[in-house]
Amino acid sequence: MDILIKGGYVIDGTGAAAFEANVGITGNKISYIGTAEPKAADVLDITGLCLTPGFIDAHAHSEFTLAADGRAEAKIAQGVTTEINGNCGLSAAPLLGQAAERRENDMLEYGIFERWSSFDEYFSLLRRKGIALNYASLCGHGNIRGSVIGYREGRPDSSQISLMHQITHNAVREGAIGLSTGLIYPPGIFSDTEEIAGLCKVFAEIDGIYASHMRSEGEMLLESIQEMIDIAKLSGIRIHVSHIKTYGMENWHKADAAVNMIKNNIEAGLKITCDRYPYTAAGTDLDAILPKWVHEGGVGEELRRLKSSQTRLKIEQELRQKANEIGGDYWERVVISSVLKPESAWMEGRSINEIASMLKINPESAVLDIVITEQARASAIFFVMCEDNLKKFLSLPFAMIGSDSSARSFSGSTCVGRPHPRAFGSFPRFLGRYARDENMFSAEEAVRKITQLPAETFRIQARGVVKEGFYADLAIFDNSRIYDRATYSNPIVRPEGMVHVFVNGKSALRYGEFTGILSGLVLRG
Repeated sequence: MDILIKGGYVIDGTGAAAFEANVGITGNKISYIGTAEPKAADVLDITGLCLTPGFIDAHAHSEFTLAADGRAEAKIAQGVTTEINGNCGLSAAPLLGQAAERRENDMLEYGIFERWSSFDEYFSLLRRKGIALNYASLCGHGNIRGSVIGYREGRPDSSQISLMHQITHNAVREGAIGLSTGLIYPPGIFSDTEEIAGLCKVFAEIDGIYASHMRSEGEMLLESIQEMIDIAKLSGIRIHVSHIKTYGMENWHKADAAVNMIKNNIEAGLKITCDRYPYTAAGTDLDAILPKWVHEGGVGEELRRLKSSQTRLKIEQELRQKANEIGGDYWERVVISSVLKPESAWMEGRSINEIASMLKINPESAVLDIVITEQARASAIFFVMCEDNLKKFLSLPFAMIGSDSSARSFSGSTCVGRPHPRAFGSFPRFLGRYARDENMFSAEEAVRKITQLPAETFRIQARGVVKEGFYADLAIFDNSRIYDRATYSNPIVRPEGMVHVFVNGKSALRYGEFTGILSGLVLRG
């Protein structure tokens, strides 16, 4: 065999008890698990370390960062070997019409000169350029609707529905594994239940999945979960709640009701799963907090409205009302994480309150000024969740870890801004803080939730378990010292404890050092 890894404790991903064994790799597959020591060209002694399946990030956003830089060092350093992308209604494809126009700034920001319109073309690009981890993708509803209708409000007519279904069928043929929606973002914010359920039926035919950033994770949390359940019943699809949370102090009490609603429907026969990152702050585009009507017509119309003094006053009033409802000095808990223009970099890491004070304006006006100046491309971190509910959601047997972040590296075009630390620490934080230190899970159960469970949920074949004949995606780490070091003030920091990472039998991380080998594959449905 090519590689023999000996002396480690195997946590195989199924939840079964750990056991001592040697593991052999031949080509890209696991070829041996046992106590003997067969001859191999390369022998690694990992005595005292844990060997597990490579981790599967159930909720990633690497469409453009991987096209710019396939090294994905921040994910490899955590032990992630596979990502589920295309979440929150945004995928790499299809990119047609206004959907393609909308993504042009993403391409320019990361220095991507290639262009594509289909999953086939995008997947071919990834294969040519090389990626360090495996890439699977949902198809974004926002891409579909944006390609056909654009970013305006209103129900599609019959011809538009027909075209949306045709595009969805193309995505299925090209390898998309399910549908995702982002129902707080345009154009998903303008869609209705019937439109989404119709597209879900296409993926239900192949046992695909529907993952959703729901319409509300706060005030209308329970109603939003019910909409997902309704879609499941209308279409027959499996459903997955993206980054499940209770947004805002006034909604923290809804966690039990949300969990009970999901559990009751699972008992009634629906297939429901969820993901969550192990942090109590959310992160997204700053303009996502603007009223729904402001987004109608696309970014150009959004910015035009913000520049109209009369309309701006109305928007500020609605933002002030929302902040007052959330309470707890909301604007102190909204922190700018990235900006577009170099001259605005001083804002990164500062709260809206702090920025407003420095500019001598009110917080709502500061928000609108930032959106205008940064052309609606500023991102923010929102400290709006509580630890008790985080633990409640992580404890669910059908909950897995999704970083809700893109694959970045520690140099180059993706090493910019002050992003959410979840991009650099989600998996070590889950294993170190919550499983080991707080004893919320056994090591075996923690590993199951980040390997076999997402592999089964997203139908990732022959991965997620240490088993002969399965692909050799492996993470090898010191369980006594694995922990995250990334913080909100200093996020671009490597975690501790990960020693070796194999992707399809090739070493991506060896003795803690990146090898630069790009052995990741595109995993088509």
